[in-house]
Amino acid sequence: MVKVIIKRTFIMLGLTLLITLIGLYCIMWVCVNGPSERAKELFVLSVRETSAVGFLANLYCSQEEIDAIEAKQNVEVLEITDTSLIKVEGNTESPTEEQDSKVNANENAVPEENTEPQPEEPIEFHQVYGATYKGIMMIVKDPSRVIVGTSAPAYAEGVPGKKVVDMIASYNAVGGVNAGGFEDPQGAGDGGIPKGIVISEGTFRFGSMDARYEIIGFNQDNVLVVGTMTGEQAVNMGIRDAVSFGPILVVNKEATKASQGGGLNPRTAIGQREDGAVLLLVIDGRQSSSLGASYSDITQVMLDFGAVNAANLDGGSSSVMYYEGELLNSCSSLYGPREMPTCFVVK
Repeated sequence: MVKVIIKRTFIMLGLTLLITLIGLYCIMWVCVNGPSERAKELFVLSVRETSAVGFLANLYCSQEEIDAIEAKQNVEVLEITDTSLIKVEGNTESPTEEQDSKVNANENAVPEENTEPQPEEPIEFHQVYGATYKGIMMIVKDPSRVIVGTSAPAYAEGVPGKKVVDMIASYNAVGGVNAGGFEDPQGAGDGGIPKGIVISEGTFRFGSMDARYEIIGFNQDNVLVVGTMTGEQAVNMGIRDAVSFGPILVVNKEATKASQGGGLNPRTAIGQREDGAVLLLVIDGRQSSSLGASYSDITQVMLDFGAVNAANLDGGSSSVMYYEGELLNSCSSLYGPREMPTCFVVK
């Protein structure tokens, strides 16, 4: 009797799973082959932007259709940041030991009325929301505090990457987000080998001097520079910290053609305001409470926060934001935050 019950239970579970899979397949087939061309593009782009499930697009579309949809997204941004548009203000300094002692000595004193404006917080956090997403914007007032953190002094095959939280700790930093892309076959990469260029604290860590990359990084004047250039051009421009990814979203206060479209996925992006403050954005995705954002969505968020220049960083299951050891967003990976080769750390 017990064996019969167990057998029937497994049969019911199997049938339920089969019906669910068939239902999902039919729903997606209707979305892809229905009257809405945008729904088809959204599905294809959403799955093709992932390393693990990109093959799902081939279940519903021919390779020619997929290539045509992706071709619309492949827009190279040749315009380079006009650094004169950024006016970096004085660094936000921490209180000195002498100032700390004065504060402690007078902590029981009766406060006097102070009509002078109070200094701004050096780091701010803002919740952001859209029709299909929610996320967090970190604003770092002093751009000199933002650098590229690396998982190792030198990259090599067989040397895995590190989790963002561990890279932040290795730099004695207070926070950060994931940064550039990395080799990730079928979503099973170990995060050890970057894609594109890596410059960290003035040292050329990875890439080629001759190859062209979408550069996202800061120069010696702490100005965020975005655009397509060679490794040699980046070095000649005095880029101190940089990674490669994309697309470039905003250049010189204008949204780029590459910023239009994109699927709904977890996102990470970086930008800079006219006053030099750095904008670090992470969007949750692949969850019931937040499906994800498109390139158009995060471009608009960056513009709403005053970005003069902005770029998309690695996203998907790599998208994480940490502050003081705490993960601030909901990582979409079933296995938790991933290992990777680079991150933007906030010292």
